[in-house]
Amino acid sequence: MRMKKIYLGTNWKMHKNLADTKLYLQTLNEYIIDVDFEKVAIFVIPPYTSLSTVKKALKNSKLLYGAQNMHWQDEGAFTGEISPKMLKDFDIDLIELGHSERRQYYNENDIDLNRKVKAALKHNFTPLICVGEKEEDKKYGIGPEVIRKQLKIILHGVDGNALANLWIAYEPVWAIGEDGKPATPDYVKMIHGIIRDTIGELYNEEIAKEVPILYGGSVNENNAYLFLREENVNGLFIGRAAWEPKSFSRIIHQMIETFC
Repeated sequence: MRMKKIYLGTNWKMHKNLADTKLYLQTLNEYIIDVDFEKVAIFVIPPYTSLSTVKKALKNSKLLYGAQNMHWQDEGAFTGEISPKMLKDFDIDLIELGHSERRQYYNENDIDLNRKVKAALKHNFTPLICVGEKEEDKKYGIGPEVIRKQLKIILHGVDGNALANLWIAYEPVWAIGEDGKPATPDYVKMIHGIIRDTIGELYNEEIAKEVPILYGGSVNENNAYLFLREENVNGLFIGRAAWEPKSFSRIIHQMIETFC
């Protein structure tokens, strides 16, 4: 399914200090000054420490930005955590939730993510929910079951009317990171279809059609087109290929010229 708008963005992970952030955004804005934002949503997700800088830098920009994680409680005795109320101060648009590194290194689980999704929607943030199977899951042919389980728990009790403000990013664990191996376009098409169908089963087909589903996993200038042309791929969640603004802008322009 091809939506009217495509979605292109990046998560900086634990990269870029304040000076790097200012230069990146200034440069990227110059490169994409001609972009029609009615056709494309472009977003960056920096570390928490850069959010204030990003807010100032994007004051007159249509670029979207968000945070890499969030606690589900508004406040409390949770040392080292960031609450929705705190993030409100930065006027963010998005909350990335459930990245595989959060699951792997910090023991996040789908029940916690369900709480976070509800909190994000309550505070009018757009949750960008990451789902994906491990290499072992793929090896034994249970990738689809893993994805379905993740979605069913993460979306449990979420009102169907709220799904218009929610995005899904399919990021197979084996395809992300410096040593990641890109999934084949056919495989991505298959999983994205399963994601769409699962949302349809949980709610209905009309609601499922409105949820943007992005692919992330070793996306670069050479393969971005191959993924975005597939059915049910509405955008790309790009890693290191978007950490340099010139490279990111080339991908943005290529995708707009091809699909918009």
